[in-house]
Amino acid sequence: MWNEPCSATLGRMPALYATEHLPWRDKIIYEHFFIGGSDWYAAECDPVERVCFGYAILNLDYQNAEWGYFSLGELASIKIRGVEVDRDLHWRPRPAGTIDDIVRGMSRR
Repeated sequence: MWNEPCSATLGRMPALYATEHLPWRDKIIYEHFFIGGSDWYAAECDPVERVCFGYAILNLDYQNAEWGYFSLGELASIKIRGVEVDRDLHWRPRPAGTIDDIVRGMSRR
């Protein structure tokens, strides 16, 4: 994975299940990972296990995009013709309800 987050960066995110009481629109998205037409938005994290909870859109498929868990180790293992998953270094934490991709996916439910 390009620009893989360090444990300290992941440790600043809420722990897994810490935001389950919040409506999806109010969950803060702390990290954004992407490759091609796939995006993973992380709202919670276990920095030891390197597992995140967030929203995933695979191959621009907004119909089947969903909230769930994803492993940073698995993201790091993805390589498509030499291109790896990247972390958005310009990302700033913000509510999920302000992120067009997430709103688009959730509106298709």
